[in-house]
Amino acid sequence: MRRTFSFILAPLAFAAPLLFSSPATAAPSLAPCGEIFVQGGAECEIYVGPVCEGMCKPVSFTAACAAELRAECAGQCDASASVECVGGCEADCKAECEVDPGEFNCHLECQADCAANCDGRCTAAANHGECKASCEATCSADCDGECKVTPPEANCEAKCQAACTGSCDAQANIDCQIDCQASGYVDCRADYEGGCELHCQRPEGALFCDGQFVDVGSQLEACVDALKAVLEVEVYAEGSAECVGNTCHAEGEVGCSCDADGAPGGSLALVGLGLLAWRRRRS
Repeated sequence: MRRTFSFILAPLAFAAPLLFSSPATAAPSLAPCGEIFVQGGAECEIYVGPVCEGMCKPVSFTAACAAELRAECAGQCDASASVECVGGCEADCKAECEVDPGEFNCHLECQADCAANCDGRCTAAANHGECKASCEATCSADCDGECKVTPPEANCEAKCQAACTGSCDAQANIDCQIDCQASGYVDCRADYEGGCELHCQRPEGALFCDGQFVDVGSQLEACVDALKAVLEVEVYAEGSAECVGNTCHAEGEVGCSCDADGAPGGSLALVGLGLLAWRRRRS
């Protein structure tokens, strides 16, 4: 049987099963994504093949290197948050959370508060991009560490305590992290280039968020689940494909696996350019 179909900006209730399932009660954590810094409005895409390999450029590894270098520098950059920072943050955080506790996201709020001054800190830096990435990676890791142990159903007091502790711990270490990481980017980028190309050659492809390679190792599904949980995503795919039996073939851009009657189902075989992308829902 042959069937042609397309799907664009599918509702989450329909599209989520098309990807990977994630435990509803799991606390969001970006650890499977290498704790890369991902903003609330980020767009993440999976690429495969030659187009993917073309994206494996040094500039695309800045965020992944910052996350890796932050971990390496953690031993010497281990200051604790000040009481003043946490106290001031919690007052503002609770006021914001109580407006809509169900929509308050510990990880995103922590990162936003922490990273708000990264541009300012790095304005005069010789390499603004690397400095900012180091700053943001520090925010991401400390926020992840605090927020992943705070369940989504926690009250505003618990969420804000975690968000503010993570933000203030990171802020206490940002300058140290920026200095420590500065000398490691050249070697790190060289290491990532080959790894990125290998990911592109795999059937599942390589993941990029806002053009930055995400080092997922062998945890692509877990990383996708983490992004879905943290970014509150809608999933969509662009293009069209034709199904014959259990296989769908793309006309240049899209391919997927289908169930026995040719309808889309199961998991996607990632073929082509920008097959999958997800964004934070916008009101």
